Amino acid sequence: MIKKILYRGALAAMLLISVTGCRPDAPEDVLQNFSLVLNSSGYAPLSALLRFSTVDPVTLTIHVEGKHGPESDVTHTYIEPAQFWSVPVLGLYADHANLVTLTVRNTANELLAREEIVLETEPLIADLPGITIDQKHTNGQNQLYLVNYFGFAQGGDFSPQRPFIFDQFGDIRWYLDFTNHPFLNTLFYDNGLTILQNGNFIMGDVNTGSLYEINYVGGLIDTWSLNGYEFHHHVIEKPNGNFLVTVSDPAKATVEDVIIEISRLGKSIVNTWDLNQSLDNQRRAWPTDLADLEEDWFHGNGLAFDESDNSIIVSGRTQGVVKLSSNNVVQWILAPHREWNEPGGKDLTASLLQPLDAGGSPITDASVLDGATHHPDFEWSWYQHSPIILPDGDLMLFDNGDNRNYTGNELYSRAVTYRIDEANKTIQQRWQYGKEKGEETYSRIVSKVNYYEADQSVLFTPGAINFQGQVQGKLIEVGYQSNQKQFEATVVPPDAVFNISFHNARRISFYP
Repeated sequence: MIKKILYRGALAAMLLISVTGCRPDAPEDVLQNFSLVLNSSGYAPLSALLRFSTVDPVTLTIHVEGKHGPESDVTHTYIEPAQFWSVPVLGLYADHANLVTLTVRNTANELLAREEIVLETEPLIADLPGITIDQKHTNGQNQLYLVNYFGFAQGGDFSPQRPFIFDQFGDIRWYLDFTNHPFLNTLFYDNGLTILQNGNFIMGDVNTGSLYEINYVGGLIDTWSLNGYEFHHHVIEKPNGNFLVTVSDPAKATVEDVIIEISRLGKSIVNTWDLNQSLDNQRRAWPTDLADLEEDWFHGNGLAFDESDNSIIVSGRTQGVVKLSSNNVVQWILAPHREWNEPGGKDLTASLLQPLDAGGSPITDASVLDGATHHPDFEWSWYQHSPIILPDGDLMLFDNGDNRNYTGNELYSRAVTYRIDEANKTIQQRWQYGKEKGEETYSRIVSKVNYYEADQSVLFTPGAINFQGQVQGKLIEVGYQSNQKQFEATVVPPDAVFNISFHNARRISFYP
């Protein structure tokens, strides 16, 4: 027996639904206190919250039928038996009668109940983009992609930000809309949502100066004040649960040049890295028309944590990539060598990395070291984002390529991997992708790379492409080393704020 649940309008979003259905060989009260609430928080229209209890522990499988056969289905089994259930139903389509099947089994794997429910949802909001699948994923699985989106229907009012998840067929299966939230209705999250170890999301908000943990149904789980600092760009979780955050100190004349660590449990600041103290805030080798370098001299836009020595790696758009110890001492600098020992400033030349060619020999060409030219085996990164440490210890970046070689004559962005020998202060380029695509995937700002060890693949996501007059973002997954394309999608917003389609994107699973 199929039960139909209608969702009509904002008031119905909080409607509590009670359902009974087909339960083979089981009494009618197997699922007690059963309820299903579509958009339970009011902020995640393509989610539902399922609650019920059972007398004895059971397992649960949730199945959302896809529009494009089994490859588009969303299925998850909770294998840990429980008696009290409060779990999300995810992967719904907008403006669609979604068939959801719930299967309950006892600890002997015997079927106790099966519910088939139709959830009818409303159309997508106008702000969300068009998505074109240029190449469907090659692995036969239903891949999902989280997009930290910047587009809107009308550019004059671009808040709140609205992240969404789409599948490999180009259908949006989840999004957040805080338009009616009491204090996140002006959400500006910069880099966007980051996935926590517990499966929830963490994000910062520029306008409220706080961090927020939220779940898939849009519920606010916890919040952390930045204690007077101003959020920008990035927050990541350390293995111990603490948060590393790029911030501005309002007491300083400069911005976007401080990192803080916030205790997850105590909610206090337990460490601070002031880059004005460790670096040279007078260096001006990388000019830009996007910021006043007297104020925004570093522009920290990305973080990675190196668990091996409790250090941090910081990307500064207008300086390079820097590794800092826990007490703010420079370990190395990944950047062209120009102007790191300016008169009146700090002499940081001893921290600069020496590039090697493919055979491991030092590159001694002064123009390559300076950044004025390339070497066949090596290129510096320019105005980069998204530092990530790979399982083998190599460093991967999104090399935006803005002002490449101080001229900006070559327009291309890359995913690039470097091997860094910290003891000898050397750097060797190991892999790259994107240069061959030229302006088609050139993104002067924002953007991200992701590495998936199980698949040996890289997701290359330039988010602010302006190609042939069209503002768009790209998601391209390629085999690591082979560079063979496995998936490609194009995201085109109705109106791109700051000419950005999205800040970044990544592959994701609905259930941790």
